[in-house]
Amino acid sequence: MTRSIDYGNLMHRAMRGLIQSVLTEVSEHGLPGGHHFFITFDTRHPDAELADWLRERYPEEMTVVIQHWYENLIVTDDGFSITLNFGDSPEPMYIPFDAITTFVDPSVEFGLRFETQDYDDEDEEDDEDEVAEDAPAQRGEAEVVSLDKWRK
Repeated sequence: MTRSIDYGNLMHRAMRGLIQSVLTEVSEHGLPGGHHFFITFDTRHPDAELADWLRERYPEEMTVVIQHWYENLIVTDDGFSITLNFGDSPEPMYIPFDAITTFVDPSVEFGLRFETQDYDDEDEEDDEDEVAEDAPAQRGEAEVVSLDKWRK
């Protein structure tokens, strides 16, 4: 039996840990300076929790923005819960770290993109991480967000 180092899986865990560390810092001290985040996640993830109307509107993926108004940011080892404002309606949600497909902080041109997972086939965990060049495009009625307007 030949053993090998699974660098893809190790990188996957390290980048999720980075997101966890950043969000923990923000939950304890708030967002510093002009930092803000675009976080895209798979709404089909079995542990993702969001209002039914949001899941209907975004049946596959959704991008949330953590910037001006958010409450109750609580970070755990597996994900984070947060309350965000959708059209003057505060909505609590829980986003598992494994559901995140992109994490972007356009204020410093930093981004991560993760390959998506098929939650029906848990045997495939060959996720690799890449630096994102653009914030993700939304499907359906969502807005496409480009980082170009924040670049210097």
